[in-house]
Amino acid sequence: MDYGDSLRQHCERNLAHFERRDHASSPDHDALTRAAVAIVILPDDAGRGCFVLTRRASRLKDHPGQWALPGGRLDPNESESEAALRECREEVDLDLPAANVIGLLDDYPTRSGFVITPVVVWGHADSEMTANPEEVARIYRVPLRDLDHPELPRLRRIPESDRPVISVPLLDTDIHAPTAAILYQLREVVMYGRSTRVDGYEQPTWAWR
Repeated sequence: MDYGDSLRQHCERNLAHFERRDHASSPDHDALTRAAVAIVILPDDAGRGCFVLTRRASRLKDHPGQWALPGGRLDPNESESEAALRECREEVDLDLPAANVIGLLDDYPTRSGFVITPVVVWGHADSEMTANPEEVARIYRVPLRDLDHPELPRLRRIPESDRPVISVPLLDTDIHAPTAAILYQLREVVMYGRSTRVDGYEQPTWAWR
């Protein structure tokens, strides 16, 4: 999982063989707001392949202080990839071209009324990021190998849903869905080439609003 051409080829090959699920055919599609998040893969100081994770600013109206991938709702006439790249620029000052998009994961519908498309983006080796204080409290480069945690994913049952709530242990805490579901599919599809689905995993009730 060291950053470099071999890792990019590995990720591209696994994404090319993955048949993603698009939520457009779902009966509740029109009731949901389209959004996209960027899974940016770049190196840390040790040369390890990492993904970018953020902590949302506490002043935000929606989901303040939560763990997130750079992203947000689509603008009119904007594609998922365009939105993900734009949000990278706006949130973490990371300007990447469309050619760096290497694939998409499954759409994930949320309880708060969005359907999120995860866009996998290859970052440059010399990429530097700066948090937009209006949206992001802190930026993290998390090694991909951390997704090999033996307790990942963590699943629990709640009385409000017949689906298990998913979380992933990272950064000495638990990351919850939707981010947790997307990161789990990142591991399964991009790292291991497994066609694992995650739309059957639930969010905690505090994230339903």
